[in-house]
Amino acid sequence: MRIAFHAPLKSPDAPTPSGDRTMARLLIQAMRGAGHEVQVAAQFRSRDGSGDPIRQSRLRDFGHRLAERYVRNVRSGRRPRPDLWFTYHVYYKAPDWIGPSVADALDLPYVIAEASVAHKRAGGPWDLGHQATLKALARADLVIGLNSRDRVLVAPTLKPGGRYLHLRPFLDLSGIRPRDVRLPGPPRLLAVGMMREGDKTSSYLKLADALSLLGADAWHLTLVGDGPARERITAAFAPFGARVSFTGALDAGALPDAYRHHDLFVWPAIREAYGMALLEAQAHGLAAVAGDAGGVPDIVRDGVTGLLAPEGNIEAFADRLDLLLRSPDRVREMGVDAARITAADHGLEAAGVVLDAAFRELVL
Repeated sequence: MRIAFHAPLKSPDAPTPSGDRTMARLLIQAMRGAGHEVQVAAQFRSRDGSGDPIRQSRLRDFGHRLAERYVRNVRSGRRPRPDLWFTYHVYYKAPDWIGPSVADALDLPYVIAEASVAHKRAGGPWDLGHQATLKALARADLVIGLNSRDRVLVAPTLKPGGRYLHLRPFLDLSGIRPRDVRLPGPPRLLAVGMMREGDKTSSYLKLADALSLLGADAWHLTLVGDGPARERITAAFAPFGARVSFTGALDAGALPDAYRHHDLFVWPAIREAYGMALLEAQAHGLAAVAGDAGGVPDIVRDGVTGLLAPEGNIEAFADRLDLLLRSPDRVREMGVDAARITAADHGLEAAGVVLDAAFRELVL
């Protein structure tokens, strides 16, 4: 079938890499792999990060005009008529101002992947985006959740007959070669994340705080990433001297080597949705110590492929990391299980099968 795809938070064609762009591209890849024709319907980005109601009103109005133009183009034959509208990642800062209107006008099934609801935003600076998110969810025929913890607030907003489907985060696993031997020398720790202000920086700073509490001192940490907060992050890790190294940003071709040359992935995961870098690390056979945030437990099986600590609790994080630093055999066993479970539960083809079956229920 023909699918119109829209990502109001970040287009799959955006120049700046991020987990959102990666998942948008993977969703398109999974759908195409299942035999569907996917077209990016709009490059429009609806995100307002500052809570400016005037800006949100302007984004709403522009989005509505784009929806009207899309409908005119379909009706006139200038654009092919889709069988289904698919919007990826909807929440109060980035509502979908296009999809519901198009779906109504063209009588299409409307699907949302990765939606979240924050009722505390009602009546506040992002009230317009919050209400639009609730309206979109009430119109949706299917909501696909990639973070299992979103379900408790999202599912009650759906219309009668609206369906909620949980889909584990997934990767294109072709070409991934998990490492199968323990590397010589002290345990090699790895963290991967953009160095931007906000939650990513908070995770880096929590990691530095946790390292200062470790009893074990035989380790080396590599930090992969770059961005405007790099100077602040570098200063936080300066007390550890040569035990911490920075690579800067690595492209997709270089990251696999980084994963294969380390033993343990470490990430406090402050306000993390689920963490694509965590999933990539597990696919490459790395055990993990991570914060128990969002959908991280959908990726890191606590006690099996890694250890989870309560989100933001640096003492608990340090305790779990210290435990694994003193247990190299357990780290290796967890890494083997991580690669096995990721291959079984988080592959691109399996995701395509799930999506295809769900779409056919709506369209056929």
